[in-house]
Amino acid sequence: MRLLLCLVALLGLVACGAQPKWAPQEQVEAVRFVEGPPNYITLYTVVNKRTGSGAHSAILVNGSERLIFDPAGTWYHPRLPERNDVHFGMNDKAMAFYIDYHTRITYDTIEQKIYVSPEVAELVLARVKAYGAVPKAMCTQATSSILRGVPGFESLPQTFYPKKLSAAFGKLPGVTTRVITDNDDDNNHGVLLVQHDGTPLP
Repeated sequence: MRLLLCLVALLGLVACGAQPKWAPQEQVEAVRFVEGPPNYITLYTVVNKRTGSGAHSAILVNGSERLIFDPAGTWYHPRLPERNDVHFGMNDKAMAFYIDYHTRITYDTIEQKIYVSPEVAELVLARVKAYGAVPKAMCTQATSSILRGVPGFESLPQTFYPKKLSAAFGKLPGVTTRVITDNDDDNNHGVLLVQHDGTPLP
């Protein structure tokens, strides 16, 4: 019985473990995207239209470069390097892929943007790069943990629930909110095919 319990515990630890990724520096530098000022942070929240429950949280950061922290996410592009849930080179076309991947007939995406100082943007960039790979089902816990330690975001809760974080984020002064809808099929084959064929992202 003890052996069985140990095996179950071990399997549980394996199941909860995140998969670390670390793209080489030359790949990261090759796709580095700089949008320029103004600096901002955008919270993305994916919501199940059938149940109304939150399904995923992620944050786009525009500072000295623009990247997205997509904790425990499944989106990727073969030409965009990733380091522990941080995706680099997030230009407008990459963001269109990202949003289209998540938004479909059964899911809406809430986009909430707030403009911040260069110092705050750089702090969030540093925090997402240092956070590490995130285990499954921990996306909002990781996102809220990063934001709570940043000046101006102290009111945000530490939470596992995407909609709870989104509601609190929406109360911050100056936030603009957009709900993105799409009638794509659940399997989103069109977007996946475009991504898998390695289409360049200018």
